[in-house]
This record gives sequence, structure tokens and C-alpha cells, in this order.
Amino acid sequence: MADGTKIEWTDATWNPITGCAVVSPGCTNCYAMKLAGTRLRNHESRKGLTKDTKAGPVWTGEMRFNRQWLDQPLRWSKPRMIFVCAHGDLFAEGVPDLWIDHVFSVMALAPQHTFQVLTKRPQRMREYFAGRRANFGRASEVLHVHISHGLSEAEHQDAVDLLDLFDSMGKTLSNVWLGVSVEDQKRADERIPILLDTPAAVRWISAEPLLGPVDLRNLRRYNPKGAPWIDGLRGLVTRDAYLARSPDECCISTSVTIPGELPSLNWVVAGGESGPNARPMHPDWVRQLRDECAAAGVPFLFKQWGNWTDLSDIEPKPVCAEERIITARGEVVGVGVDHGRKGMVDRDWRERGAAWMGRCSKSNAGRILDGVEHNGFPEVRR
Repeated sequence: MADGTKIEWTDATWNPITGCAVVSPGCTNCYAMKLAGTRLRNHESRKGLTKDTKAGPVWTGEMRFNRQWLDQPLRWSKPRMIFVCAHGDLFAEGVPDLWIDHVFSVMALAPQHTFQVLTKRPQRMREYFAGRRANFGRASEVLHVHISHGLSEAEHQDAVDLLDLFDSMGKTLSNVWLGVSVEDQKRADERIPILLDTPAAVRWISAEPLLGPVDLRNLRRYNPKGAPWIDGLRGLVTRDAYLARSPDECCISTSVTIPGELPSLNWVVAGGESGPNARPMHPDWVRQLRDECAAAGVPFLFKQWGNWTDLSDIEPKPVCAEERIITARGEVVGVGVDHGRKGMVDRDWRERGAAWMGRCSKSNAGRILDGVEHNGFPEVRR
């Protein structure tokens, strides 16, 4: 928990719940998991949440409710963007509904803040709202604790009434943004359609670490009966029996906007992986997201290159700790370099659309994409 953070898209982190479990490739080098199993392994909020393996600390799936931090946002009077459960997942399998109720209660009590929720478990998030497990009336169990922080009884009652109102209307709080993490097309196909089917004031994605190309205009939901092709940025649906991977393959007459039926994404964040075992991100992957967002008018924020930088157009190439030449499909066609050091390289790498990536520090790689720093944000609703 920190009032102030280096994360480019938020102002503070809040960890009323810590812990998680590995569910997809994006979890492999999770910074929170590594931290919980090393420097913070004896801290009460992290103790026992990871186990040691040959690959390093790995989440056990155990979750922890840190009641001592629950009211932290209420002590911050200045409006902030707050990343909720930065070292866990609010909708993880081991989190009881009551813990989620408490977190939403505090978010309702702090309308001056914008709360950014990010999960890899959109099914649980949707079920929580669809089943109205968001029984915000239980907020009264924790409200009395906060009176000492300068809130009156009337203000507390207003918060309870607001929560009950949103509960009865099937809506969520205007200062809560719900998002999903998507690292590749498979996870985008699986998670984003469920997010779009979940009530939220703002829906967003974090494509970090970006481990493969992601086409947000063409999301496919797989089930035995088939499902529509979805443009997550425009709310377009193709209900034709033929499901295309490219929008160019779809007849324009089969794509229709259905007002009120399918919302769209309001914000896209993307970035490369950082850390000692970081995997490189092909520049075209993030360029595609940037261009799709620009065409649809959706705010785009490029968070970082991570620990790899694009050396494709740099000559002579600087000496890096490691170099990889990767295609847009993620295939490695070269390692090392061919100018005086050991290594192998496909000399037709440019023709194959590959990028020559070099490992470097996160600060040296920076967050400039084709000469521009992208800092798009959706409108903050108060």
C-alpha cells in the first residue's frame, strides 16, 4: 500500500486484500508474487502466500484480508486514482464475497477518488454483480469504524443509501473502473467479452505484459453453440454464422451496433514486461493497439517497453546483455548478434517482419513509442 507510486497510470496503490494464484502466461513473472516471496515474505500481509520452487516464489492461492488497511483511502482527502489490490486480485477464488463487500463499501465512502480494479477472473467479477452478491447493505458493518476519520453519521448514511440504490438498479459506482488483464489474443477473447457483459462506469484493459498480438476489433467467444464476433472498441457485433479473424473478412452489412446491448472499452493500457526474466514485446504488437484505439477514439496509454528496447534501426547496435530477434508471431529467429560476438541470426529477419530487441534497464528503454509518449485517460466522473 502506498500513497504515491511509480506505476504510470495511477496515483496510489491500496492492498486491502493480498495473495493470488497463477492462471495464465502473464502471471509467470508477476512482480507482486516475487516480492511476496522475497523481501516481504515475513510481512504479516504476505507471510505464507507463496511457496518456493526452482523457478522462484509462486503464489499458493491463499488470500489475506488486511483489515488494518481497509480505511486507508478515507484518510486521503485529495482526489487520487487508486489501484485496488495491486498485490492480489479482488475477485480471486479464495476471496469471500464479504471481503469484496467491504472493499466496495469503502469505495462508496470515498467518491473523491477513482478506484481502478484489475482482474484476471472476469467470470467471478460478473457473477458477483449479476448475482447481486454486492449486498452493499452490509456496508454498515464497517461504516462505524470510519467515523473517527472525520465523516459524519449523515455522510455514512448517504453512502449506505447510495450503495443500496446502485444495488437495486443493477449498476455500479461511478468512481469505480473495472478492468481485465490480457496478455495475448487468447486471453483477450476469453476475458474482454465477459468484462463487456459486466456493469461498470468505465471498462478498461491492461495489456501488460504484452506477450503477443491482440486485435481488439475482433474478439471471438468460443462455445459449443458458437458466438458473435465482437469489436471491443466500438461495440460492434457480427451475428453471421461465419466468424472471421479479421474485420476485413466480415461483410459490413453483418456488423451492426446494438445500443444498450453491448458496451465497449473505455480505456486501453499496454506495456512490455520488466524484471530479470522479462520476455520481449514486438513493437508491432503495441503499435496495433495504439492504432486501433486512435481509429475508435479510445484513450490509449503506453506504460513502458519494460526491460527490452527496439534496436532494429540502430547501427551499429549497442552491446546489450542479451538480444533476440522476434517475429510478429513471437517466433525467435535470432539470438546474439553477427558483428563480432557469438550468436545466430536469420539474415532475412527484416523481410520476415521481425524486430531486433535488446535487453536493457527499464529506465533506458523508457516509454516512448515512435517518438510519442502516450498518456491517454478516460474522463474522470465525479
